[in-house]
Amino acid sequence: MHLSATGPRPRVLHVTQPVDGGVARVVTDLVRAQRAAGAAVTVACPDGGLTAELGTLGADVRRWHATRSPGASLVREVRDLARVVGEVRPDLVHLHSAKAGIAGRLAVRGRLPTVFQPHAWSFQAVDGLTSALALRWERWGARWASRVVCVSEAERAAGVRAGIEARWSVVPNGVDPRRYRPAPRGAGHSRPAPLRGLDPAAPLVVCVGRLCRQKAQDVLLEAWHEVARRVGGARLALVGDGPDRDLLLRRAPASVLFAGGAADVVPWYQAADLVVLPSRWEGMALAPLEAMACGRPVVVTDVAGARESLPPALTPRCLVPAGNPAALAEALTALLLDPPLRESLGHQGRDHVLTRHDVRHATGAMADLYRDLIGPWAAPPSAPTSHRESIHS
Repeated sequence: MHLSATGPRPRVLHVTQPVDGGVARVVTDLVRAQRAAGAAVTVACPDGGLTAELGTLGADVRRWHATRSPGASLVREVRDLARVVGEVRPDLVHLHSAKAGIAGRLAVRGRLPTVFQPHAWSFQAVDGLTSALALRWERWGARWASRVVCVSEAERAAGVRAGIEARWSVVPNGVDPRRYRPAPRGAGHSRPAPLRGLDPAAPLVVCVGRLCRQKAQDVLLEAWHEVARRVGGARLALVGDGPDRDLLLRRAPASVLFAGGAADVVPWYQAADLVVLPSRWEGMALAPLEAMACGRPVVVTDVAGARESLPPALTPRCLVPAGNPAALAEALTALLLDPPLRESLGHQGRDHVLTRHDVRHATGAMADLYRDLIGPWAAPPSAPTSHRESIHS
């Protein structure tokens, strides 16, 4: 991505809540690419580890005190965000996830080019009246988004089916294969500290994700009893933290390791024999892409974006129905008992990421989209884009 030689230096404001997990990594990748391209980039977000990382990239970070869910503080959050917009005077506002999407669109109300990226629909994350209200808002708020950017065709299709009338773009998630890579052959690699006292020959399954209902580690634990019975010595590592930690701890057998959050998850992927993400819903999760970039086979549930994230050859072995512990246990067991197949699938996954999900494709596609909205952005020939646009009315 680069700026045109004659265009002005664009000012981009990203707004995000949450500040962890995949959303934070997407924001970081975009900020890094846009700063390298010469843009003036500001990020409004709550305090957290993300703020320090963004500072090292040269972004202007504005503390935006916002909760994850809508509530009584929303009026103040919208007012505070409107003040940031007035101070920064951006050429374009990019809103990440549901909470930023609500507050940001209310603060801007279409007065500036506005990109909304849901990173999975909020109305799919809740039930009953809350879901109905979230869907009603998304239908109404779409008028204040110049583009709604989905990370998969399945996510876009879900929005269309729900009656959201928007100008859509699809920009699949990407990861950096220079960072997420297989361990060097013959050189050995450092195992994460929680694994150093364990038998390195024991089969290891790794699940990277926030410990919460969305990521469905409860379903994984139900499946794990059968896996542990059939695969001697197998261990499961849950890498991440979240609101369901205590509940999951009470349900987990001794063969499950709770590793907590990790600043660098690459050693966990490299140590794994198999990676699993049993989510109840997603847009397009980063963890399976990261694992495949590290040459590891993954098992994922057939939710929005998951099928698109896998190469077709992996779906018969690696895609299972959501919320089905028996099917999940069968897939995990079959792969743990077949090392040559795991190695083959790992190679195919790595090739797929290099071809379809290199982060440079994603940031280049976003540059293309920005250019459509504000003019001076251009995607370099060396970074092919996968940006696809459609109109629904």
